[in-house]
Amino acid sequence: MDLSTKFDGLMLKNPLMPAAGPLVGDAEKMIWLKDVAGLGAIVAKTISTKMAHIPHPCIIGDNNAIYNCELWTEYSKEKWINEFLPEYCKHKGDVPLILSVGYTKSDMEELIPLLDPFADAFEVSTHYVGSDLKTLADTVSTIRSLTKKPIYMKISPHMPDPEGFARTIKENGANGVVAINSLGPTMAIDIEKRSFKAANDKGFVWMSGPAIKPVALATVYTIKQAEPSLTVIGVGGVASAKDVIEFLLAGASAVGMLSAAMIRGKELYAKILADLPKELEKYGFKSIQDVINASLVKNVKYEAHLPVVDANKCTHCKICYNNCPYFAIEMDENVVPVFDNEKCFRCGLCESRCPVKAISMKK
Repeated sequence: MDLSTKFDGLMLKNPLMPAAGPLVGDAEKMIWLKDVAGLGAIVAKTISTKMAHIPHPCIIGDNNAIYNCELWTEYSKEKWINEFLPEYCKHKGDVPLILSVGYTKSDMEELIPLLDPFADAFEVSTHYVGSDLKTLADTVSTIRSLTKKPIYMKISPHMPDPEGFARTIKENGANGVVAINSLGPTMAIDIEKRSFKAANDKGFVWMSGPAIKPVALATVYTIKQAEPSLTVIGVGGVASAKDVIEFLLAGASAVGMLSAAMIRGKELYAKILADLPKELEKYGFKSIQDVINASLVKNVKYEAHLPVVDANKCTHCKICYNNCPYFAIEMDENVVPVFDNEKCFRCGLCESRCPVKAISMKK
């Protein structure tokens, strides 16, 4: 199975890379992700002109999300330029290195010339650029004047006009988009202590991980539909080989994962890469490029049939009965659900929630 992907002159042996964050915070971590996890590209933690001043605790997690107020790298740009990047580049091989940088136009004027000798490409965080497209345009054009390397602008989910974002960065020389950055501001409260579980000085954290995948998929798709020539790297919610395929179908050429590895363990990277060939084969794909070349079908219907139950599959769990928002299901012990033709809205919730796929909306 061919897992390779290529874009903008970058050749990746597989489409999985880390997202910028604590797991890529120094040379040792990046080398581990390249050599042990076997990732197709490496993205460094976001470097800025000054070290981040980070409150503690700064990262908390639950089963479906990471909440953080961690900011960018806690190390100086000098430490990256004089220690981490030279050390990593000794072990780099043919795995592309994407350097994440932030945040303002003046930061870029200082950072890009210093980092350009180490980078195969740049990812630029726009968390603090805001929604002003003129500021975005000035930032992108400045970066383009300072490097010939590919530039990927990382979009925040609060950006109100993703199509305008895509158009603006394309017109000013960027190669693509990383979608999406963490969602926020959000909040995590400790009831017992009457306090925040983690927070910045305003009480807020930013959310990432599997919980934000639907937002990330929609943003990837929106950008790729608006500007098909832009490369999109999908980030936000990847936790399985199936997720990788979904992002590629939505329009991504590669994907980044970080939060799920912090929730479920760093071995998740290798597991996804081991599972990916089987998942591709399961869904009829022969390569990663085969997925990228596929198109999503819009199958919108306004009429639906009454749900049908396969009595041989039904386990009488009553999930459909308890979850139905229209009170349209009758169900007794050891009897398959019966749908009221008048009450049932044909919404599809029961079909999606049935754990054994015993309910179908199709005749």
